[in-house]
Amino acid sequence: MSVVFFVLPKDISAQRRYSKTYPAGQSVRLELINRSGTVTVEGWNRPEISITASLEAPLAVVQPQSLNDKIYINLIKDNAGRGDVGNVNFTIRVPYYIAVDIETRIGNLTVSNIRSSRVRAHISTEGDITLTNIVAEGVSAENLSGDIFFDGELRSGGFYRFSSMQGNINIRIPVPSSFKLVATAPSTRAIDLGSFAGGNMKAVGDGRRIVGVSGDGSASMQVTNQKGTISFVRR
Repeated sequence: MSVVFFVLPKDISAQRRYSKTYPAGQSVRLELINRSGTVTVEGWNRPEISITASLEAPLAVVQPQSLNDKIYINLIKDNAGRGDVGNVNFTIRVPYYIAVDIETRIGNLTVSNIRSSRVRAHISTEGDITLTNIVAEGVSAENLSGDIFFDGELRSGGFYRFSSMQGNINIRIPVPSSFKLVATAPSTRAIDLGSFAGGNMKAVGDGRRIVGVSGDGSASMQVTNQKGTISFVRR
């Protein structure tokens, strides 16, 4: 059984703000595909999802769907065929245990206080990604231009991928943390392992890549920054 929610005001030009709250079960997921605008997702200790969107002219159509324990928002699909729409800025509060999947073309993405199976943040062009207080088996953060900041803990068996063309990638994790690492900065060779530097890490390719193991290597991490820096910071 599925329930679809449509937001179709009689006069779309009058729409400035959208707000909706959904009940959330134990296995719910959030997937959001935005065109442009900031997205802020915060975990909280409530069994519900609160979505607030601020729309800038020309106003986009927002049509969230609740399908089989998934809240799905796709502004690309909802506004297909429209030449131009303004920014849509989302503030979303979710149960801390849900999987979060956020994608946008341009704009900053912020996700905080999530302990779940997966966190994905993808910007196809420009914008900063900030992931704070994250504990998940899988984390993926990718942009073309902008900074990426990850603050969290690694789980045994987890996979963590951070990728940018230019900007700064900063990873703040506890010492000790156990992971296999492949970190690549082909243009700058600017890789700072901080407290994780040592005998089990080695530079290859004339310093363009660092590979190695921290602890028992129970998690895997790939970090790539084509024209920027990579830094590890003690949490």
